[in-house]
Amino acid sequence: MSRARAAWERVPAPVIDLVLVAVAAVDAWLNMWDHARLGVALAAVGCAALAFRRRFPLGVFLLTLPVALMQDIAVAVLASLFTLAERSRNRRLLAVCVALSALASSAPWPLAEPDRAMTLVVFVYGLATAAAPVLFGQLLQAQRDLTRRLVEIEEAREHERTLHAQAVLARERAQLAREMHDVVSHQVSLIAVRAGALQVAAKDADAKEAARTIRALSVTTLDELRTMVTLLRASGGHATELTPQPTLADLHKLVESSGTQTQLTGELPPTVGTPAQRAVYRTVQEALTNVRKHAPGAAARVELWQDGDDVGVTVTNTAPTRPSLPLPGSQQGLVGLRERADILHGTLESGPTAEGGYRVRLRIPLGTD
Repeated sequence: MSRARAAWERVPAPVIDLVLVAVAAVDAWLNMWDHARLGVALAAVGCAALAFRRRFPLGVFLLTLPVALMQDIAVAVLASLFTLAERSRNRRLLAVCVALSALASSAPWPLAEPDRAMTLVVFVYGLATAAAPVLFGQLLQAQRDLTRRLVEIEEAREHERTLHAQAVLARERAQLAREMHDVVSHQVSLIAVRAGALQVAAKDADAKEAARTIRALSVTTLDELRTMVTLLRASGGHATELTPQPTLADLHKLVESSGTQTQLTGELPPTVGTPAQRAVYRTVQEALTNVRKHAPGAAARVELWQDGDDVGVTVTNTAPTRPSLPLPGSQQGLVGLRERADILHGTLESGPTAEGGYRVRLRIPLGTD
């Protein structure tokens, strides 16, 4: 049934209207009992009007009424009634149209003295006949309304599922924010306090400098954690004030607080876009972090450069002077940098040097925004 309906719906509307006009014309010609010029003209107008039944259903029905005067059951009248019932929600209008159709089919033509008993029988028969297409039209209208309602219900359910998923995500983010605030921030705060105490108590200059670096990095980490907690706690409908993203102007401060002996050389043109500046900053930050973790005692060099239409940065460190401590890591830092470089249509290369050190090199097109 559904396949037949789908095939029927694929037929163009003008083709259906043309076939219906032809069928109504053949029906009128074969079943009319008055082939006078007036009767033929009225029947022709009524049948031709079926081509406009979709746009003017009530007007087309009125034009087809004369056809009902000249035959018992007229296809043109039934088709116009079906179309009117399919599109109209006025039940009183439909009842009046059914009565008019029954009156037209029961009235004698040409006009003469009617047989009242026979006229009543024909009128009742005409009412039943005219009511059938109206009931089918109303049924089709109700089916369309039901289908539309089901689609709306499904859309509402999908929206509800989306809202539920967002609510679950918001709860998870709030829980994660609490964990970060209560656990991670507390531990980093303790590191900063201990580092400050060590900086005051230490007598060796190198130990003081190391403690100062640890304390500075801990404070910076706390600031970033607070920003992340604020972002996680923010709801979807409220704006959250974000901290300024780093640029090339922040590189000197990053190098000074890196905790390693680092030299910054070169410069980039002022036309470098903000995303590219941020990528350069994050590359230097990740590279110097890896130097601190995996190459204790090594010296590093950060070189900013321009090569034609490309700009970039190269971070190179020497071989470590003492064994590194086993520190936890996600092993995703360089992977994230490569993804960032790919987004900016650039490249990231990394690997050991012949001298036992390590090199990270970022290249980005100058026109990247």
